[in-house]
Amino acid sequence: MSTQKETLGFQTEVKQLLHLMIHSLYSNKEIFLRELISNASDAADKLRFESMANPALLDEDGELKIHVAFDAAARTLTISDNGIGMTRDEVIENIGTIAKSGTRNFFESLTGDAQKDANLIGQFGVGFYSAFIVADKVTLTTRKAGAAHNEGIRWESQGHGDYTLESVEKAGRGTEVVLHLKEGEDEFLNDWRLRQIVRTYSDHISLPIEMQAQPTRDEEGKEVPGEGFEVVNQASALWARPKNEISEEQYKEFYKHVAHDFTDPLAWSHARVEGRQEYTELLYIPSRAPFDLYDRERKQGVKLYVRRVFIMEDTEKLMPHYLRFVRGVIDSSDLPLNVSREILQQSKDIDAIRSGCVKKVLGMLEDLAQNDQEKYASFWDAFGQVIKEGVGEDFANQERIAKLLRFTSTASEGDKADVSLADYVSRMKEGQEKIYFITAETLSAARNSPHLEVFKKKGVEVLLLTDRVDEWVASSLHQFEGKSLQSVAKGELDLGALEDESDKEAQKHAEEAAKPVIGRISDALAGKVKEVRATSRLTDSPACLVVGEHDMSANLERLLKSVGQQVDAVKPILEINPEHVLLKRLSQEQDESRAADLAHVLYDQALLAEGGKLDDPATFVKRINRLMLELTA
Repeated sequence: MSTQKETLGFQTEVKQLLHLMIHSLYSNKEIFLRELISNASDAADKLRFESMANPALLDEDGELKIHVAFDAAARTLTISDNGIGMTRDEVIENIGTIAKSGTRNFFESLTGDAQKDANLIGQFGVGFYSAFIVADKVTLTTRKAGAAHNEGIRWESQGHGDYTLESVEKAGRGTEVVLHLKEGEDEFLNDWRLRQIVRTYSDHISLPIEMQAQPTRDEEGKEVPGEGFEVVNQASALWARPKNEISEEQYKEFYKHVAHDFTDPLAWSHARVEGRQEYTELLYIPSRAPFDLYDRERKQGVKLYVRRVFIMEDTEKLMPHYLRFVRGVIDSSDLPLNVSREILQQSKDIDAIRSGCVKKVLGMLEDLAQNDQEKYASFWDAFGQVIKEGVGEDFANQERIAKLLRFTSTASEGDKADVSLADYVSRMKEGQEKIYFITAETLSAARNSPHLEVFKKKGVEVLLLTDRVDEWVASSLHQFEGKSLQSVAKGELDLGALEDESDKEAQKHAEEAAKPVIGRISDALAGKVKEVRATSRLTDSPACLVVGEHDMSANLERLLKSVGQQVDAVKPILEINPEHVLLKRLSQEQDESRAADLAHVLYDQALLAEGGKLDDPATFVKRINRLMLELTA
């Protein structure tokens, strides 16, 4: 095997990242130690998991631990572990390049505030490079578990444009990172300071973190160097400790570790469940959305442990997709240590654990919604669209999820989504039997829709649904507390008891009187519309488009087409307001060509008003111009 040193260039994104680390992120420097210890902990977790299938990987050293040491004379700080280690290719992949989208997202999230930007490091998977905040050279030596002693790899860089790789002898498996500290970084060559940082950021790490034993004093008061090593952190799984022994600060620090987040969580639940399944759960609701919330390839989520041994991190097995933002750990006492993903998919124990944890999370959210509306509003801003997915995914909990939903409505003063379905029901008019809503692409389009005119006239509240997922919600949630949900843009208008007899009588007369003009419009728009009919839903507009009660909404049709779906177009129904001046003009028009132009303009305007696109904009403009010229002639 060649031991020749090879020089390789960093990926462009890594060069940018290193420049940022070296020149910009000066505040809160100590986070580099948190990140390197966290990496070491992850390496140990991976070795534990691999050793289930191959126990021989632990033969040379079965006691997993992390070691922190410094040499004041050489100005070096060393963090080492006896975890999984890396091969040469893995070193290049994990350190020489960043293949994931994390770096790009990291740069996009930078604020210019050094304190905040430093804290973003762990969240985007670029923690190793934080070493260059305090070091002008970093040397990493590693050997993969199961590899021969002469298959070690040494990586070294001064944080500029390149790095060197060479094969070396390494006695033990795992990874050792040596930081050659810059001038002025002497605080990290201080035993007390390093212990303080470890206890602040890494006390919850379940592996022992060892340092040289502290010096003692002899009978004459002289300092005697400490012998051997001592564990600096608590070195026990935080979730396995009694709740009354864990401070609020420790809960928060543990969240930052498992979530790679720098902000405090909104809420958490820590409980031991006993019965048919025994498990401990420590679950967190984040206060901000991760950058990859809508990334289908993401794997971060809730970590599964079996008797404190890490098994895997996979949201979908432990949490439904609509709760993918939840972070934390689940530690089972019942699952076998050699559990596979295939076993998990068919495990009734996992199903029961998942069901119990979903109920815990929904309970936390219900508690926030009832007792801390400000925090819940913050949660909804970050994760509301994701929670809405649960209406169609989790029928067992649909009623609970529905109570958590928030919308904007015609009764809202601003644009905030702060109206619950329970709020709406409590404000319903006497005799009102349905919860009315409209879906649209934007809030302004929804607010100004002609479909709302009669509801505004009668003071009936309408929910304004403008998130893409709202079409999914509307098609999945059919009733709430015995009240059916009704789109104001579907089917014939039926206000039930909200209409008195005089309204109904007036509508009958209007329909009868409008038959001639309806006939003219139907002839002009033959093939474009399913039907033309008079309506009482319009008070100011001349016309609007609706679809049948069970047809796909026009908004959903547009959404599906925008993502490349093949959709069978539904012919709309054109509803007209016979009392509008344009309809009266059309009914009196003697020129059939001009009447046809007016009919087409009515249709095109109604299509535009609901957010649709014209098939032939040029012809529409010509018709408008022609009519304007004729009217002013």
